[in-house]
Amino acid sequence: MRQPAARLTLAILLACYSAFPAQAQTWPARPVRLVVPFPPGDAVDAYARIMQSRLAEHIGQPVVIENLGGAGGMIGAEFVSKAPADGHTLLVGNIAALAMNVGVYPSMPYDPPRDFTPVMRTVDVNYALVIHPSVPARSVAELMAYAGANPGRLSYGSVGSGSAPHPAMELLKQRAGIDAVHAPYKGGGPMVADLLVGQIQMAIGDQANLMPQVKAGKLRALAASSAKRSATYPELPTIAESGFPGFKAGAWQAVVGPAGMTGVTTMRISEALARVMAMPDIRERLVGAGLEPVGGSPDDLARHIRAEIAKWTKVAKEVGAKVD
Repeated sequence: MRQPAARLTLAILLACYSAFPAQAQTWPARPVRLVVPFPPGDAVDAYARIMQSRLAEHIGQPVVIENLGGAGGMIGAEFVSKAPADGHTLLVGNIAALAMNVGVYPSMPYDPPRDFTPVMRTVDVNYALVIHPSVPARSVAELMAYAGANPGRLSYGSVGSGSAPHPAMELLKQRAGIDAVHAPYKGGGPMVADLLVGQIQMAIGDQANLMPQVKAGKLRALAASSAKRSATYPELPTIAESGFPGFKAGAWQAVVGPAGMTGVTTMRISEALARVMAMPDIRERLVGAGLEPVGGSPDDLARHIRAEIAKWTKVAKEVGAKVD
């Protein structure tokens, strides 16, 4: 957990906020719209809904969530990129919409560093590798051995072409030397539904979506794909521990606004997010959903987005994770 870092981030944000002149502090002047560029039920939507009511209480204005899913998060992201830069329309984005799609799609309707104002990297998302119980494997090694002996027989789901689990699984396939078919879905709900009935046999995805089904005995979890074991499910070994040293795949989320937002507005939004995320009950709900609070400044997020674009563009090229 990063509690000391979160406290430091909050202190810095509050100090910056107090330096702004009172007459400039006009945000929010009306309801704030949080655009989630994915369907309800995934980790991005979970973050927005956990934050919604307490954020509204804190800023004194309604907070409205609008799900605009499709095209790996690009439909909702493009919508926000064209909104007025006054802080009343914000994107609850993630690794796909803000970084990974650059290397996966041949063209995009926006440029993440150019067309958004970074506000805050909010949470990291823990992933798990799960399989349908019909697959005769109890470990990552057994799964890879079975897949190697049955090329093309297994299919894996993702929450859309270009979504974070897509190149993550392609990277694992490359490392293991196996062949498995990609089945993209339009969100976590439809993917999990097909996984439960065996229409697809495996997936790397949000622990919040998958682990309740594991607990119910309907799916089998083999590993976490993060660098370290999850604090929520410490019994799960990592893929790196399971024969693939250095393997790491997960996601992150961030709040951004349209390009051109003022520094005052940006810091007021950052301050509000930091305060709400530091509330013990909100922090507990986030962690319980597999979302680990991060925080940080707008400049931190800007650097992170650029670094992630470079990293995942290289990975997508190496593993051939492209969307036509």
